[in-house]
Amino acid sequence: MSDDRKPTGPESEVSAPSNFIRDFIDEDIRNNKHEGRIHTRFPPEPNGYLHIGHAKSICLNFGISRDYQGKCNLRFDDTNPVREDQEYIDSIKEDIRWLGFDWEDREYYASDYFEQLYDWAVQLIEKGLAYVCELTAEQIREYRGTLTEAGRNSPFRERSMAENLDLFARMRAGEFEDGSMTLRARINMSSPNMNMRDPIMYRILRATHHRTGDKWCIYPTYDYTHGQSDSLEAITHSLCTLEFEDHRPLYEWYIQNLGIFPSRQIEFARLNLTFTVVSKRFLLRLVKEGRVRGWDDPRMPTISGIRRRGYPPAAVRAFCDRIGISKKDSTVDYALLQFHVREVLNRDANRVMAVLDPLRVVITNYPEGQVEELEAVNNPGNPDAGARLVPFSRELYIEREDFLEDPPKKFFRLAPGREVRLRYGYFITCTEVVKDEAGNVVELRCTYDPATRGGNAPDGRRVKGTLHWVSAARALPAQIRLYEHLFTKEDPYDVGEGEDYLANLNPESEQVNRQAFVEPSLQELPAGTTVQFERLGYFCVDPDSSAEQLVFNRTVTLRDTWAKIKDK
Repeated sequence: MSDDRKPTGPESEVSAPSNFIRDFIDEDIRNNKHEGRIHTRFPPEPNGYLHIGHAKSICLNFGISRDYQGKCNLRFDDTNPVREDQEYIDSIKEDIRWLGFDWEDREYYASDYFEQLYDWAVQLIEKGLAYVCELTAEQIREYRGTLTEAGRNSPFRERSMAENLDLFARMRAGEFEDGSMTLRARINMSSPNMNMRDPIMYRILRATHHRTGDKWCIYPTYDYTHGQSDSLEAITHSLCTLEFEDHRPLYEWYIQNLGIFPSRQIEFARLNLTFTVVSKRFLLRLVKEGRVRGWDDPRMPTISGIRRRGYPPAAVRAFCDRIGISKKDSTVDYALLQFHVREVLNRDANRVMAVLDPLRVVITNYPEGQVEELEAVNNPGNPDAGARLVPFSRELYIEREDFLEDPPKKFFRLAPGREVRLRYGYFITCTEVVKDEAGNVVELRCTYDPATRGGNAPDGRRVKGTLHWVSAARALPAQIRLYEHLFTKEDPYDVGEGEDYLANLNPESEQVNRQAFVEPSLQELPAGTTVQFERLGYFCVDPDSSAEQLVFNRTVTLRDTWAKIKDK
């Protein structure tokens, strides 16, 4: 297969670049390994919501299967009922579909294989390769040794096969207390690879499983389950992040000694982003302590969070393709993800007008009570997006920052005696400034030129400033949630002595604006729709939005303002 291969299907926006994983697969195809069959899997543990790092793995596994006309399974590694929940399973499936991928009818669970895994454990006992151990968890850690010191054999390591079989069966029958016994593989307590020092295969745990209920009181460990699950599903290429590289010899040991189908495990570097933590454990803490609104808070790096913020799936896929696959850990600048978000939204998002910090403008020579409809283009880059009508009236709102009473030389917006253009509307000239008792500007009085409807003067005169606006009579009040990075430092783990990553939480990561107004065309916009507020940025309709209270999340600014702030 050539390196200029391209993905196929409606979800493919970019060419798939070659990488070392694809080189391995190409080699296997040339050698007719598995008769050229390519079968991958995405194996999340349902103990939290997926984050942007998982998006990289999803795009890789499903993308590989798509590009090689293979298959990709969705398998939930549900071996720990204490931490797992149906809520997480539902969210994971929603996230994968949102990204544009489909596992079709291949939805599996490690719990589907509990009976087979138990039978295989019995086989290993019968071969003298597994034993029941009564050391406590603390003692197991102590006996395990260190990176520079070999471990010690458990005093229960030399039990007879018959005794081990009896004890393991009684473990399953529920005769022993939680944590009192484990089943361990009998490998090598002197191995330089700590994972090979008689790892635990089963532990006693009385907890109701979301699928098997109370059928089991012993549960297999992830390391014992993972490779065999791949084997049972005939996965040809098991793609894992680098932290599993040292676990590969253990997976291969189980497969070899059970004599079952061998998947090829290939490791790649996980995704790390600046200003971001991508640990489900740390993200769960943020949720539980109320530091964020929930797993889908728009500041969270979860897939549900970036979806709620308004990031389009095409941008996430393009980002994952752009960063590529490597064997070396690195950190990607968050600005690159935002670049792809802007690129997609600039192409696809309709333009509308909104005013976040309103200043009232009264057009004194415009007829009182009159409202006219002006045609506004939805997307200048996409003629098929059409146009809409925007109401224009005697009283308007403009952005407060678009007026200065004493402007500097290069300020081209509204000022006393100056003429500017209203977007899609008329030329107006400021004739009077109204202030309150404290000297604050509260209203501008202007005149308009009726001949300039549409924004052009028939006499050819030009103005340098064009302002967005909304009709005070017809505009809708809206709540605007403005988001910045959740952490103040590029590396959230860069903390002082005695501190943790929460010390770097950004107290201004969410600011709520309750004084904004938007044009009435946004009244019926469905939740999840992202638009561009002209001159302000991209904003998404939040699920909290209703007919009584419109709510928008800022997806991303038109330019990277954060970089300027942090460099000051």
